[in-house]
Amino acid sequence: MVERTPFGVRGKGKRGISTLGWALRGAAAGAAGSTALNAVTYLDMAVRGRGTSSTPEDTVEQLAAKAHVPIPGDGVTRQHRVQGLGPLLGLVAGVGVGTIGGLARARGYLSAKPVGIALTTAGVMVAANGPMTVLGVTDPRTWSATDWLSDVVPHLAYGVVVKNTIDAFDRP
Repeated sequence: MVERTPFGVRGKGKRGISTLGWALRGAAAGAAGSTALNAVTYLDMAVRGRGTSSTPEDTVEQLAAKAHVPIPGDGVTRQHRVQGLGPLLGLVAGVGVGTIGGLARARGYLSAKPVGIALTTAGVMVAANGPMTVLGVTDPRTWSATDWLSDVVPHLAYGVVVKNTIDAFDRP
């Protein structure tokens, strides 16, 4: 049985997908959303000629220091590990938020499209930028309008892709 709410509907879909099934579908949607986020980011870099951000690597360095876990290697080898771990943190955030979206669907929540996109976009922005902010790597209060636009647009692309992907899994 489906119950309509102002924000969408609540109730099981017609497909009878298990909680684990929804978690896996959410993870896949999160991976697709992460790909969209990266594509929009790289397109922005190519169009505007801007360089990469050091915040993912700075976050890895801060997390390692706070956890008292050394990153192995010397010089270039260590630097390459940090460069690899930075983007992996973003993928973990993206797949994780998608998984949460899948679990919400397993509980019967199916939001209206704009609500789901907004919630997913906000969730991934918090998952990605929250640790950086808490660790002092960045301070969103100091960002310019261009900085915010450069951050919001790729995360919005993520939200659109994740919401549409999860919804597609429940079509009859």
